[in-house]
Amino acid sequence: MPIATVNPANGETLRTYEAMGEEEIERRIELAEATFRTYRTTGFYERAGLMRRAADLLEADQKEIGKVITTEMGKPVKQARAEAAKCAKAMRWYADHAAELLADEEPADADVKDSGASRALVRYRPLGPVLAVMPWNFPLWQVIRFAAPALMAGNVGLLKHASNVPQTALYLEDLFHRAGFPEGCFQTLLIGSAQVDDILRDERVRAATLTGSEPAGRAVASTAGEMIKKTVLELGGSDPFVVMPSADVERAAAVAVTARTQNAGQSCIAAKRFIVHTDVYDAFAERFAEGMRALRVGDPMDEETEVGPLSSEQGLNDLVELVDDAVRDGASVLCGGERPDGPGWYYPPTVLAGVTREMRIHREEAFGPVATLYRAADLDEAVLIANDTDFGLSSNVWTRDDADVDRFVRDLEAGGVYVNGMTASHPAFPFGGVKRSGYGRELSGHGIREFCNITTVWHGA
Repeated sequence: MPIATVNPANGETLRTYEAMGEEEIERRIELAEATFRTYRTTGFYERAGLMRRAADLLEADQKEIGKVITTEMGKPVKQARAEAAKCAKAMRWYADHAAELLADEEPADADVKDSGASRALVRYRPLGPVLAVMPWNFPLWQVIRFAAPALMAGNVGLLKHASNVPQTALYLEDLFHRAGFPEGCFQTLLIGSAQVDDILRDERVRAATLTGSEPAGRAVASTAGEMIKKTVLELGGSDPFVVMPSADVERAAAVAVTARTQNAGQSCIAAKRFIVHTDVYDAFAERFAEGMRALRVGDPMDEETEVGPLSSEQGLNDLVELVDDAVRDGASVLCGGERPDGPGWYYPPTVLAGVTREMRIHREEAFGPVATLYRAADLDEAVLIANDTDFGLSSNVWTRDDADVDRFVRDLEAGGVYVNGMTASHPAFPFGGVKRSGYGRELSGHGIREFCNITTVWHGA
């Protein structure tokens, strides 16, 4: 795949970049290692000042970088600006909380005495250069939610971004440079996927994080396992959105529209499978399809657009194949379902009912504005349908019954359970999944400690 900016709204290639050669890659890895040796000794106060400066710059750049994001991957420009604002918020959150999250831990006095020590503590120390392999769908947020905690912990970052968002990738390196971070603290590697393996095998690269597809995650995990390096993987998702009889059905249907179509449905944590109790199924289905049908699809640079194009022609073709397969096997289309004529990689918000286990869309992640509807006879069947997937990223549950909530929290196989609301990441809460959605956690204290050497310090009596 070429490293290029291709406008999804019309398919026009706007700018192409040459992949970095071995000499430049070597220079950057060496710089990362050299920078780490000194940056690791800086204090939290100094790092926090740099991070807050980067947040200020990003906030000031919202309008400009928002247009770049929209041009590169098709996100409606209002959503692109909101993504930049969210990143600035997360950067400030880690600037404010990193020292507390990574403070030395003092074991109980009785345990210290029992160990024969006069004093003992647990200290969190940075690992070194971390390789981040990041996707295009949230081209700022996916990177910042790694970079902010990693840099605040004293690590340095090497970014291999998706090949279709090179301008955003270069902007991120420049952002941290302008903020005053030492040269080499955060570097963008304009490289293809084939070059990732060699970089991960380099002994100077101490760990890796990847957000992306299951095959990409498997490849990175395999090499990292061979090299015995720490990894965090956030892969695909096919999140359930369960609606029970006690729910506010009108509100659930309205939120369901946003949960499925934000970023044109190209989100790992987007709700994709809508599992509705039979008692409220018809009412929900009618409102949901009506809301999806009413969305404004069009030019992502238009401030009124709610759903822009998909990021690539291949992504569009994959989505079309999933829908066509389901329809051939008996699924009914409540709205959408037909690829429009004209330029750009657009697909209408679509709701499919009557989906069965034999259909590909039941097993595979639909990365676009296509929702599948399921009817559940009771709570037990709702849980069975929700867990009938290889993925386990997040989940959404709509009910006013506390007993229902307890059951779903206990039984849903997911990294998150959001009750009466849609899944949304926040810097204070851990984010990640189970099963084929990956392992490890980003954000919160759990995320900042993923790339730390958790060190026991013991003093003899």
